[in-house]
Amino acid sequence: MSENDLHSGLAANRLTTALFIIYGIALVWIMLLKLGVQFSYMENRNTNFIPFNEPVILTSENFLNVLIFMPLGIYAGALFTKWIFGKKFFFLFLLSLLVEGLQYLLRIGAFDVTDLMTNTLGGLIGLLAFSGLERAFQNGIRAQKFINFLAVPATALLILFLVLLKMNLLPVRYQ
Repeated sequence: MSENDLHSGLAANRLTTALFIIYGIALVWIMLLKLGVQFSYMENRNTNFIPFNEPVILTSENFLNVLIFMPLGIYAGALFTKWIFGKKFFFLFLLSLLVEGLQYLLRIGAFDVTDLMTNTLGGLIGLLAFSGLERAFQNGIRAQKFINFLAVPATALLILFLVLLKMNLLPVRYQ
């Protein structure tokens, strides 16, 4: 690897790390701080240990859980290059378990095994997507640069959406 390639890889890692941190903050704000909204169900501690006990197997909440955790898998694939696949998958599972456990402990949501599964599935899909990009580009750094190219505007749009949502400037209401 040439010195120019090394410098390019370090720059890509710094940008990916910054994007990962921003994503992490947004994830905490959405999943644990509930966008700063006090919902009525927050007073009770609930648990659900029966997966997919809803009448409809795939609810919009399940889909959103998958979607919101996909970037975690992509970032894990891009940043934790020295880890084997199983370790990355276990990291995704543990982070999902932490989110679900904290929601229960802090009385800001329920511990739901379906959420644990869909969160982890989203991370796994992201991890597999990054692995596919690595194969397509035949280079992890090029795949990471491509992810950064997509993630910069997506992160800006996410921040804009969350700010507009918080300021009640969107037709969508989450309260």
